[in-house]
Amino acid sequence: MFLIRRLVFAAALCLCASAAIAAVKTRVVNYEQGGTPLQGYLAWNDSYPGKRPGVVVVHEWWGHNEHARRQARRLAEAGYTAFALDMYGKGKVTTHPAEAQAFMAEASKDPATMMARFDTARELLARDPHVDPRKMAAIGYCFGGGVVLNAANAGEDLKAVVSFHGAIGAAKAPAPGKVKARVLVLTGGADPMNPPATVSKFEREMKSAGANYRVVVYPGAKHSFTNPDAGKAGMPALAYNASADRKSWAEMLRLFHTVLR
Repeated sequence: MFLIRRLVFAAALCLCASAAIAAVKTRVVNYEQGGTPLQGYLAWNDSYPGKRPGVVVVHEWWGHNEHARRQARRLAEAGYTAFALDMYGKGKVTTHPAEAQAFMAEASKDPATMMARFDTARELLARDPHVDPRKMAAIGYCFGGGVVLNAANAGEDLKAVVSFHGAIGAAKAPAPGKVKARVLVLTGGADPMNPPATVSKFEREMKSAGANYRVVVYPGAKHSFTNPDAGKAGMPALAYNASADRKSWAEMLRLFHTVLR
């Protein structure tokens, strides 16, 4: 009888999860900033009534690809409305490291333009009828992790910012009292792009600024540990890590449950 009850309960959980996934709706959004055509991706869950928190998703250095869109859908499944923005320009997406480096360098050369593209996406999401604009957060991956950390350090009106294997060293040190958001940095212990010295420097800057932050290091995880396609790039520094992927997502959800509900 006990086994039967457990099986029934498991089946019910599967049905609930399937219903949530089925209720996720998505829409490609064409927009622009400073005359540059951009293309984003909105995801929300029709099974959740009323307005809900909004989360901006900033892509890796590859550009606005399926990895960013998948994360937006996962957020929608969890009850958030997510917008995967475009930092490079419509159609600028690649799987080649040299081209990704070029795209990233072009986007990063003018910090004001980079912040304007983030702000344009944040404002677009805040105006969506599914979103409570008082409850906004941002997450970023690789290059995008640096983008969201810079948004937090600039004092953007966000409740939380989460960096997944983000470019910690690219974040400009914040002024004391400037950071409004709760900051969560999730990084790999074997990530050569974020060595211990870089992580320590980041922590010192956060402490000096009086920021509310937390750093979680996943032993053995390399850069891009959330992307199942990371190993296809042919770069030894990049590798998917299923355990770090699962644990880091759970860390993010715990933070969001605290600050966005």
